[in-house]
Amino acid sequence: MSYLSQALAFLIETLFGMYIFLVLLRFLLQLTHADFYNPFSQFVVRLTNAPLRPLRRLIPGFMGIDLASAVLLLMLEALKIALDALVQNVIPHLGGLLILSFADLIRMTLYVLIGAIFVRVLLGWVNPYGEHPLTDLTVHLTEPFMRPARRLLPLISGIDLSPIIVVIVFELIDILVVGPLHQLGTALL
Repeated sequence: MSYLSQALAFLIETLFGMYIFLVLLRFLLQLTHADFYNPFSQFVVRLTNAPLRPLRRLIPGFMGIDLASAVLLLMLEALKIALDALVQNVIPHLGGLLILSFADLIRMTLYVLIGAIFVRVLLGWVNPYGEHPLTDLTVHLTEPFMRPARRLLPLISGIDLSPIIVVIVFELIDILVVGPLHQLGTALL
């Protein structure tokens, strides 16, 4: 690739990646019923409202799942991958594009949740009883996964080892599910 192609690929990856991250956060925060009035939630909502408002008129939610956000995520990720392929002079195949987009979104979701677990653990060490908007959001994001792990492995001498179990399970999902999907999507692309 030429320097111009590399620069263009970098810009596509960075700009699309940041916005996809924000839409994914919004989707996860809605899915976990995080506090809508949290300042960080408001920041995410304001940055992602413009494309979601018209999309919600076409795609309603279903059983508490914001399908408009999910469709927007898939569209943005597919567009990012397609533009990146075009920069590399490759015409993407629609099937491979969709599978690769889905795999990349699952991987990004796992990484966001692992990051939230690490932030939650660090904030718990630094300020265990502190009130901070970021602490509340990390608790909302991670608690649906930590609670079952805590039932599996209760506190040991006051130490919560559930984050380790959850991270191990997420990494196994990445290896056993996302890896083959990514490989299949890349082969079809």
